[in-house]
Amino acid sequence: MIKPIELVIFDCDGVLIDSERIAARVQVTLGAELGWPLTENEVVDRFIGRSHAAIHEQVADRLGPDTAAVWSQRFEEFHREAVDAELAPIDGLPEALDALTLPTCVASSGSHDKMRHTLGRTGLYERFAGRIFSSTEVSRGKPAPDLFLHAAQQMGVDPEACVVVEDSQPGVRAARAAGMRVFGYAGGLTPAERLEGHDTVVFYDMRKLPALIAGLRPPLN
Repeated sequence: MIKPIELVIFDCDGVLIDSERIAARVQVTLGAELGWPLTENEVVDRFIGRSHAAIHEQVADRLGPDTAAVWSQRFEEFHREAVDAELAPIDGLPEALDALTLPTCVASSGSHDKMRHTLGRTGLYERFAGRIFSSTEVSRGKPAPDLFLHAAQQMGVDPEACVVVEDSQPGVRAARAAGMRVFGYAGGLTPAERLEGHDTVVFYDMRKLPALIAGLRPPLN
């Protein structure tokens, strides 16, 4: 028997805030400068949805630990500057949050410092304060299920009663591995076909999310 939904778990970058385009642009710039030319599609394949530590490891394997350290430092600097200048919530996200009646939380590959900054810049931090979870709190980042299971445990909800809103392939894989139903947001950089799969609903307009979630909930009578 399918459990009723009790919790909506949001990824942060690319789901709450329109930051993945910024991050991809910065990664392409750094790759050109530091010796690893990358297209935006390659950045999506390799980096989007993964933790800072996982990205650092990839760069170190390719270019060495010293260059990886420079890459990480410059990314933080350039990303922060771009966020301060242009970051905004995902189109339709505030309306979707206003319409949701279920409890919500955030589970992101980003650090708490990063989320305080990005969610703070967009006026979203207070909506989730006290219910924000980072991959820095678990042993394995996405696509492992650890972060989503940790969020569910901290919120006191069975994984089978959770739905996850994700925009990356590692994210949807992590949610499925956690035994959670998934809404794959395809309005960003990741092509819809990379989000499709078992227990996953792919959608393009964030304003439709509350109705889609309501469609999974059993009637009251």
